[in-house]
Amino acid sequence: MVSSAPRLRFVDRVNPVTRLAALVVLTTPLLLTVDWLSAAVALGIELVLFALAGVTPKLLVARTWPILVSAPIAGLSMLLYGQPEGTEYWSLWLARITDGSIELAVAVTVRVLAIGLPAALLFLRVDPTELADGLAQIAHLPARFVLGALGATRLVGLFVEDWRAMGLSRRARGIGDHGVIRRVATMAFALLVLAIRRGSKLATAMEARGFGSDTPRTWARVSTVGGSDAALLAIAAAVAALSIAVAVWAGTFNPVWS
Repeated sequence: MVSSAPRLRFVDRVNPVTRLAALVVLTTPLLLTVDWLSAAVALGIELVLFALAGVTPKLLVARTWPILVSAPIAGLSMLLYGQPEGTEYWSLWLARITDGSIELAVAVTVRVLAIGLPAALLFLRVDPTELADGLAQIAHLPARFVLGALGATRLVGLFVEDWRAMGLSRRARGIGDHGVIRRVATMAFALLVLAIRRGSKLATAMEARGFGSDTPRTWARVSTVGGSDAALLAIAAAVAALSIAVAVWAGTFNPVWS
């Protein structure tokens, strides 16, 4: 079932496989350095592009709030236990706040946002079937793997409903309020058993219908790429190249292997 998320004018025209490739092109250079300037440049350009693509601030917060929360947490750990260089402002046992740790905390926080926000928004509205079609027809991944992964993806929503149903049934029998840890542990084990049984049945059913055959498959929907796909890849490469170039020009480029 296709998500009911708001449509994005440009991104919706791009093949899901191209979105994945663009994400790799954009984020890989950012993972090679830990300076704050390259991440800040990339994040600033991304926010402008998001606005042009139809991403409102409300939508941005609603779809990326886990990243918005985790980025400061990652920065806090670097602030307390990061690189101890320069003037020391505060210390307590192993925790030390220095000029070096502050710079590293800012760099890590901005970098998590610069890498995480595109990942969340590029896949804001993706039909798993379209992604599977693209992986098999464009990326030429094995059909057996792609179809198996698609089947597993379709079951994720059922696990959420199973968890809710188990909670209601346990409460109806009067055993749903005996400790949070015990309840979660027993429900998690029951869900694991149910998942294994359902996965085995799904695998058997797919094998019976010929999904595991080595014979070349045909596809009901043709997955294609076009001008929008090339434009997205070019934009991703330009953003990555510009952010790294600015860092090198400003002298802040700090490769991870140094």
